[in-house]
Amino acid sequence: MNKKLVLVSLLSFVALMSTFQITNAVTITTATLDKNTYLAGQIGYISVSVYNDKSEKIRVTELSATINYYYTDRTIYVQKFFTGTTLPDEIAAGETRSYEISISLPTNIAPGYTNPFVEAKTDLWMPQTERWATSDRATYQLKLYIESPYKQAYESSQQDLQEQQSINQNLSNTTTMFAGTTMVFAAAAAVLGFLVFAKRTRPNPQP
Repeated sequence: MNKKLVLVSLLSFVALMSTFQITNAVTITTATLDKNTYLAGQIGYISVSVYNDKSEKIRVTELSATINYYYTDRTIYVQKFFTGTTLPDEIAAGETRSYEISISLPTNIAPGYTNPFVEAKTDLWMPQTERWATSDRATYQLKLYIESPYKQAYESSQQDLQEQQSINQNLSNTTTMFAGTTMVFAAAAAVLGFLVFAKRTRPNPQP
């Protein structure tokens, strides 16, 4: 009787520990930005792939991206963005699910690099107790580049200059072609006029 009681107690303890066990059940395989370079005030998104590397299903309870900003006055500001997908969202064993996290940059953000920190919180299904157990948090770090507005203005001015030069070149080519065509027509008219004048002034032969 005592042995049965000890065995039952031991199994209950193992089941209880399994419920609260922190288990590695998820991996963020990729996380990519939709642009290579961002400008101040731009919006974008991060594409995230979450893989369930366990033999049981998991559910994503939170998916976020945290970005540390430096404003132009060097003030630090931390902002956290969340996926627009309705959570929790279940992922079967061995499968991958893709998500998007929308982000927006402040208009007075300082140029340079910053490192968005992507984090996925998940629960793991425990068949022994038929309950969800909190799993660990998968993370992924990116590199985001904010371009200087001065560089943007310079490149924009260079592009405008190139477009203006192209317009001027096309106008010059058109003018040259028009002048050449005019000269050809003027020469043809002169030759034709000379021939008509010569025919009129030619003396009639006497009988």
